[in-house]
Amino acid sequence: MALRNIIGKRIGNGIGLVGRRSLSTATSDVENRNAKSMNLYSAINQALHLALETDPRAFVFGEDVSFGGVFRCTTGLADRFGKARVFNTPLCEQGIVGFGIGLAAMGNRAIAEIQFADYIYPAFDQIVNEAAKFRYRSGNQFNCGGLTIRAPYGAVGHGGHYHSQSPEAFFCHVPGIKVVIPRSPRQAKGLLLSCIRDPNPVVFFEPKWLYRLAVEEVPEHDYMLPLSKAEVIRQGSDITLVGWGAQLSIMEQACIEAEKDGISCELIDLKTLIPWDKETVEASVRKTGRVLISHEAPVTGGFGAEISASIVERCFLRLEAPVARVCGLDTPFPLVFEPFYMPSKNKVLDAIKATVNY
Repeated sequence: MALRNIIGKRIGNGIGLVGRRSLSTATSDVENRNAKSMNLYSAINQALHLALETDPRAFVFGEDVSFGGVFRCTTGLADRFGKARVFNTPLCEQGIVGFGIGLAAMGNRAIAEIQFADYIYPAFDQIVNEAAKFRYRSGNQFNCGGLTIRAPYGAVGHGGHYHSQSPEAFFCHVPGIKVVIPRSPRQAKGLLLSCIRDPNPVVFFEPKWLYRLAVEEVPEHDYMLPLSKAEVIRQGSDITLVGWGAQLSIMEQACIEAEKDGISCELIDLKTLIPWDKETVEASVRKTGRVLISHEAPVTGGFGAEISASIVERCFLRLEAPVARVCGLDTPFPLVFEPFYMPSKNKVLDAIKATVNY
């Protein structure tokens, strides 16, 4: 189904996208019955309603969630399910996640919201040293697999240093947790329900730029999408592009522009970063012989570096050019200079041409 108004207006040279472009979701993944047009935050909200409705052990908590949260993703939950299951917490991310670990360890579904991914760092110790190791250190006698941590991430056009970061790579270094990032409303609903019901702790990053701008037909029934399974959302033969979250709409626009110059691009949505689907990416790179990875996070130490290293190890003899990365700059996320920082359509397009012509 078409994903409309993916990113209305990214300001700055080469950052704006054509409105009402499509970024398709494979219809084979989800039965298209009783579908309703909705944006990403509404799809998240519907997933949370279903999670609470279908499992009396599910709880939603975080800063300001009882009245809907700053992005309105939890609107109506407290009214429907009561303040014993949907409740506010103090402004203490370490406490939010620590409480969630304990709640999950007692057999519950703990759905914790971190208001902005930029503020997840006070909870880093709880996620890395407690949640990720809980099962391992007990020899599988205990676990906190019912924990899901939701956090809005990425650029928003005016967020500056503390409301625009993409911290996914920090958590991809940690065995014991999963990291998932959706690209669209339909994907967000199905992936979030899978994360909540998965027997492992999951960090679920939501692209906040798309909360209201991304709109598509989303089935209203309960469905789940598989984790650790990438999706080829655009077939091609000359170069493979790999991305996740909001960056995929930028990459799709670059693919369309490249096609005008006779370059056929294959576009892959990773969806789950840890554990990631190496087989799908490897099969594509073996076909095209070239690969470009793009993400908003700074290039140094970004998850694109891990993908690059894996592809070189597994596909070295099939590569026709060096692995390309188009990412954020190695600076704190800027405010007025955001257009220069972002991995824009034109930057991706230039890298596609340079890689194909290598």
